[in-house]
Amino acid sequence: MSLAERLQKIDEPQTIRMAKLSRELRAQGKDIIDLSLGEPDFKTPRHIIEAAIQAMDDGYTKYPPVAGFPELRQAIADKFKRDNQLEYKPDEVMVCTGAKQCIANSVLSVVNPGDEVIIPAPFWVTYADIVKLADGKVVQLSGLFENDFKITPAQLEQAISPRTKLFMFSSPCNPTGSIYSHDELKGLAEVFTKHPNIYILSDEIYEYINFEGKHESIAQFPEIKDRVIIINGLSKGYAMTGWRLGFVAGPKDVIQASEKIQSQFTSGPNSITQRAAITALNGDMQPTQDMQIAFRERRDFLVNALSEIKGLKVNNPPGAFYVFPDVSYFLGKGDIKTAEELCMYLLDKAQVSCVTGEAFGDPHCIRISYATSMDKLEAAVKRIKQALEELG
Repeated sequence: MSLAERLQKIDEPQTIRMAKLSRELRAQGKDIIDLSLGEPDFKTPRHIIEAAIQAMDDGYTKYPPVAGFPELRQAIADKFKRDNQLEYKPDEVMVCTGAKQCIANSVLSVVNPGDEVIIPAPFWVTYADIVKLADGKVVQLSGLFENDFKITPAQLEQAISPRTKLFMFSSPCNPTGSIYSHDELKGLAEVFTKHPNIYILSDEIYEYINFEGKHESIAQFPEIKDRVIIINGLSKGYAMTGWRLGFVAGPKDVIQASEKIQSQFTSGPNSITQRAAITALNGDMQPTQDMQIAFRERRDFLVNALSEIKGLKVNNPPGAFYVFPDVSYFLGKGDIKTAEELCMYLLDKAQVSCVTGEAFGDPHCIRISYATSMDKLEAAVKRIKQALEELG
């Protein structure tokens, strides 16, 4: 007896692996500070919780439509028009069990075996593995630290081939926190205009965690909008990770294809979450704004504190809730050869959990999440500093 060969193409995400290991060590009584997962430590806003309770009382406990309740799809379309000045009809949006399923549905809908998918690195751990499950070929582009890890239009143009079918990226970016400006996105859009057979998947799940002002979407450029697939959701901006709801907007044929795939995998997302999502999207955004302020304070503290550690190269990420320092200085010291080994060293020596940059396509960095309390961040930095000084 043997398992399917497709399992050999993918790995368990390092983010999940490190979080699991942290939980196991805490269960053994160790004082682990977990900076591995991108999960806001805030509670879901009360008005959203109350909407879920009301939904249960109102009997929304049956199977929902696969693509989402019509009222929710309309609320998503309204959100795009209100916040992003983008016009979508309700049948050009759908909801899934988290943004990860939105991405999987979209990739499986457009990528054929052998198609090339361009992914700027660093990238979220799951992108490449989903492409591999679709039998696509990952073409990785590396953004430079000096350019906040962002790629240029020239790099993009050079990477495109007759087999290119999809380009996928995030802004604000996980794991770097980098944000593409309007002009930078325009430069990429101008390249795509010359290549009309390429879809663009834009992961905008960190839209509301932006310390520079207005969010910019690559879908704003009309010449390519009919090929852009926008991924978003409630996990980060509304502190609703466990509620499991993402949404996607894009070409109607891609949405219909995604609905067809989802109908065979999970059917519609949780009915109660969907009703609460309507309230979230239409309701008070003050809790989200308060979270953003807190994240910015944590970012400022963490960047300043890490910058004082000899050997770490740290940029100042304008979004999301991660820093992605270059740790090349420490590779080759002692028994540490790789960023993954450095993460394991920090877990053992400092009892702080981080994630290797290798998982995100950059072997010279590690990802540190600041989606936790300031007290824990302060303690974590002290431990990391001591451990790295002993190593260095």
